[in-house]
Amino acid sequence: MKFRIYFAVLLVWLLGACTGKNFSLETDYFSIRINDTGQIIELRDKATATDYKDKSNSTYLLSVGLNGQLYHPTSLLLSEGEKSMIVKFADIGTEAKIRYNENESHLTFELVDLITEDSVEFVVWGPFHTTIGETIGETVGVVRNPSFAIGIQALNLKTLGGYPTHADDTEPAYDIFASNSLVDVSDSVKVLYRGQTARRTDTGSVLQAYTRNRDRERIIEVWGHPHYIVPAYNDGGVIGSKLALFGCPASLALDIIGKIEIAEGLPHPMLNGEWIKTNPEATSSYLILSFAESNFEEALKITKEAGLRYLYHSDPFENWGHFKLKPTEFPDNWATLSKLVKRAREEGIHLGVHTLSNFITTNDPYVTPVPHENLAKIGYTALADDVGPQERNLPITDTMFFSHQGGNNLHCIQIGSEIIRYERVSDLPPWQLINCERGAWGTKPTGHQKNSKVYRLMDHGYKVFLANTELSKEIAEKLADLCNETGIRQISFDGLEGNWASGMGQYGRHIFVKTWYDRLKPELKGEVINDASNPGHFYWHFATRMNWGEPWYAGFRESQTKYRLMNQDYFDRNLMPNMLGWFSLSSQTSLMDTEWLLARAVAFDAGFGLATSLRAIKENGIGKEILRKIRIWEEARLAGVFPNEIKEKMKDIEREFSLEKIDSLHWELKEAHSASFEIVLNEKQPGEPLYSSIDFQNPFDEQPLQFVAQVKKGGKISDIEFELNNFIRIPIPLRMEETDILMFDGGDAVILYDQQWNEKNRFPVDRSKLIIRNGKLDLKINANGTTGTAIKLELRTLSPPQTIKQ
Repeated sequence: MKFRIYFAVLLVWLLGACTGKNFSLETDYFSIRINDTGQIIELRDKATATDYKDKSNSTYLLSVGLNGQLYHPTSLLLSEGEKSMIVKFADIGTEAKIRYNENESHLTFELVDLITEDSVEFVVWGPFHTTIGETIGETVGVVRNPSFAIGIQALNLKTLGGYPTHADDTEPAYDIFASNSLVDVSDSVKVLYRGQTARRTDTGSVLQAYTRNRDRERIIEVWGHPHYIVPAYNDGGVIGSKLALFGCPASLALDIIGKIEIAEGLPHPMLNGEWIKTNPEATSSYLILSFAESNFEEALKITKEAGLRYLYHSDPFENWGHFKLKPTEFPDNWATLSKLVKRAREEGIHLGVHTLSNFITTNDPYVTPVPHENLAKIGYTALADDVGPQERNLPITDTMFFSHQGGNNLHCIQIGSEIIRYERVSDLPPWQLINCERGAWGTKPTGHQKNSKVYRLMDHGYKVFLANTELSKEIAEKLADLCNETGIRQISFDGLEGNWASGMGQYGRHIFVKTWYDRLKPELKGEVINDASNPGHFYWHFATRMNWGEPWYAGFRESQTKYRLMNQDYFDRNLMPNMLGWFSLSSQTSLMDTEWLLARAVAFDAGFGLATSLRAIKENGIGKEILRKIRIWEEARLAGVFPNEIKEKMKDIEREFSLEKIDSLHWELKEAHSASFEIVLNEKQPGEPLYSSIDFQNPFDEQPLQFVAQVKKGGKISDIEFELNNFIRIPIPLRMEETDILMFDGGDAVILYDQQWNEKNRFPVDRSKLIIRNGKLDLKINANGTTGTAIKLELRTLSPPQTIKQ
């Protein structure tokens, strides 16, 4: 920070200044009032004259951080002619010049000069205290009640949404209480890394942003490492920190942000001519399948059968850093992918790939045979003596950056062009790195002189290295080149938190994504659907969407279900397109589970990723029918044909639905009523009937009773018999093995499937005998089998069809 005193200029400026106690700034919908000490004393909705300023807390337009303390202004002088103000901090001898502007949609404030005796550490906009506490958009920086919204937007990369809580600029985890939540949140729900640009308070909310001065090297805690060297970063310091502040009717909040993006030169990506935040295609579902040149036509066919427009490869790369594609799948690297992109486009399908952002695999050219100088480093020491290329114990001068072993996944150091792995640090001086593996990861063992720098490399639990800020920019440009050269239209920045290795937290993440975005061909900005492993306030403008939820932990309906629903609250709070996460289409996925997912997609206007394989679809006996159902539901969802009352019903995850297409403009929707039971075969007393009794309530009109039965534990059963209302008996002389599925869907036969839905046998039934009336049904079931055998039984009936039209 250069210290400057502009006596003459300041004197001229002061002569033209307005010295009134209070002054107002306003937009079409909103006005604020600032007093002569730099406090904001009103945040007013002009239409209703409602003041949303929280009077119980002071709100300052700008404060400065110095020597670990936050200082508030003591006076403010306004120059309306210059549209600027001088904010004085008498306690520390500092003056800030802020330029402001009034627009129809928003106000802007920019720090254009700072006169100070000491270098400030950071400046804070706000926090702006409001009485609005209903809906808190912690990432986007907007708070809303049913009628009005107040928000802020950082107008450049170095203006960070939030508060400088952590020296490494990561967002702290904190408790939120979701309003109108779709899940039980009577207890606080921990939300990680999703920001505090807006935050709930006991009296409403705060909106806040800041800029840190990075003009000198710092040693701070980063990602669990207590000592981490964060290099200086030349971005002009706090000068240029810039913020937009707005208020508007709640329904217009998203529209106002779009206007701010255009007016202030922020990213405003367009997808097929429409802003990505309002385009339904932003929620497009996609097929996640490991396609290759050899199986590509089959992968395209399946994608088309599912009616999806995006085909996504989750693991295409041989290395991360240079992003060379696997040669067995893409023989000519990017050229092969480019060829497949063009072929897919002929079928109206776009291709996408999964990346790990700035993660660098140990087989990447950034590591081997000569490691890049900009691999992220925790810190360094020096060699205490000369060492040869075969030396296994390396003497070092101190252990500040080496003693903490948490997060030490690869145990690597770098000396010159050699990477060395070490087992441990000696317990006592003279300090040594013990039992070293020389020339790790294909680098060359060499001798090193005394006082050579010994860098401890930053790594990650995925057994990869990370990049510093400069190398991260280079990697981001490679990903943009991948998009530009191949024409892919979908990418995920998984591992975006790897940019925390910069020591600049959310700033590092945003630099990475903006570098990628800026290098894209102009015609691709917005056309490449992108998401990431974690969001951020400024990244909100680039991101098409977020898509959290993994399918690996439980059954189709159980894996992270509560988490997925919480995410819908998050997306709604933060004015983002909704997504349900990834689901797994396996060889055992049922049609009922598929339609359960598809109904949830309609409920939340949300897309999803469907992870599968060619083998899984082939082995699933109803795989083609599942693809057909996806096509029917997704076509109707994206066409926007479902009325809100149906969507609200579908938000209840216990309710099930089935959809069929009648013609190009009409669909037929039925709601399913189902109940699940577990029946255990037990020994009975002599003379006691062997039946197990079940009560089932049919809320719909007279119809055949549908059922699905599966042996869950105990082996085999045979000679199944149903008895309805103590009168009608339906024998089913079929033998079921463990995991077999017995199903009746209202047709003319009971069908026996294996666990992958391949038909094994069938038994004709008189459909009329399974007709049940509206109301209570008494059902008894008998079967032969080993005592203790468990049978899972699900009973279903369907509502009368409801016609939905476009």
